[in-house]
Amino acid sequence: MPRFSTFSIVACDLKAKTWGIAVASKFPAVGAAVPWAKAEIGAVATQSYVNTSYGPNGLAMMEKNFSAEETLEKLLASDEERETRQIGIVDARGNAVTFTGEKCHDWAGGLTGRGYAIQGNILAGAKVIQKMEEIFLETEGDLPARLYSALYAGDRAGGDKRGRQAAAIYVAKPQGGYGGFLDRWIDYRVDNALDPVAELGELLELHELYMGKSPESERIKLEGTVLKDLQKIMAKLGYYQPKVDGIYNKTTQESLNSFLGNENFENRFYAEEGLLDQPVVNYLLKKFRK
Repeated sequence: MPRFSTFSIVACDLKAKTWGIAVASKFPAVGAAVPWAKAEIGAVATQSYVNTSYGPNGLAMMEKNFSAEETLEKLLASDEERETRQIGIVDARGNAVTFTGEKCHDWAGGLTGRGYAIQGNILAGAKVIQKMEEIFLETEGDLPARLYSALYAGDRAGGDKRGRQAAAIYVAKPQGGYGGFLDRWIDYRVDNALDPVAELGELLELHELYMGKSPESERIKLEGTVLKDLQKIMAKLGYYQPKVDGIYNKTTQESLNSFLGNENFENRFYAEEGLLDQPVVNYLLKKFRK
């Protein structure tokens, strides 16, 4: 059986009702096996000669009100190969446990605190998980940002001592999925890359760009030079024919509706007010003004 030589962090934000995992490994598609989470239930990272049943079975136990510690004990008790496994669990109340079997390859180990469990095997040393903990506790922001910051810190501290290949982040939040139908809020994977953790960060930036909303103070009035630049882009792409004049009128509004809709930014465009979120303006100018 292939071993998932991996480092991961499992954590929750009880106030925001989010549970998630960030993981990286010198193994392809690590995100397909290691991370498991369910909003208001808990999260599990299962790795090192991974027993993927730990994920769904662990969540099912916690859904029956088992604590993280009770869940870990029950999972290990029925697994004859337990000493080859590594697992981190955080439950609905923020209790956290980690386990590293005696047959996991050095360096291997883990640590826990209130609301988080960090673990890894075949690492460059204990410094990897120590740095992950340090940065996780120091970082401000939502849970995805803190998970990613911790993962990046572990990666740059040496990570998997064999090298890099894949990374993933999975975060569950009540009605957090697209349209509010599921709890799958954040689910991004880099399955095979030279610098997967960095690429994962780029995907998270895109998620915020497409799914985020700016406060009113960060919305740009479409007029003058900014609007001229957008009109030039739209003219080049065939969305706009009239004069490039920086004037926001009905024709420009209709052209922007088509252009921004095709770029999937319709939710960040306020057509009646003639406003567009600043991050979208920056992205479009960078993408098309080359």
